[in-house]
Amino acid sequence: MKQKGTLSQTLNMLRTEEGYTEDFNLLDDELKSPEDRKKFLSQDFVVDEVYRFEGPSNPGDEATLYAITTSSGRKGVLVDGFNYTSGQISEELMNKLDLKGNRPISD
Repeated sequence: MKQKGTLSQTLNMLRTEEGYTEDFNLLDDELKSPEDRKKFLSQDFVVDEVYRFEGPSNPGDEATLYAITTSSGRKGVLVDGFNYTSGQISEELMNKLDLKGNRPISD
């Protein structure tokens, strides 16, 4: 998948063209689906794609978008405003979301 310019354009592309319809939230050691309060531990999902966005004049405008598929087949997105390390999450979840892992980062 190729990044579509802005964060909102890429989110729209993932939702309409790729079926990533859920919005996940990041908790201490899991992802959570706010619609039904379903929780997913790190072994319950895979990160399919990672998209990085940086503000043109302020590094604080950085955002990371994760396209995620759960083991039950649910597809959704996680948007992180700064970086997952800005909060307190488990080491296992941090490793799962690691941008330097063996996963391509889409441009």
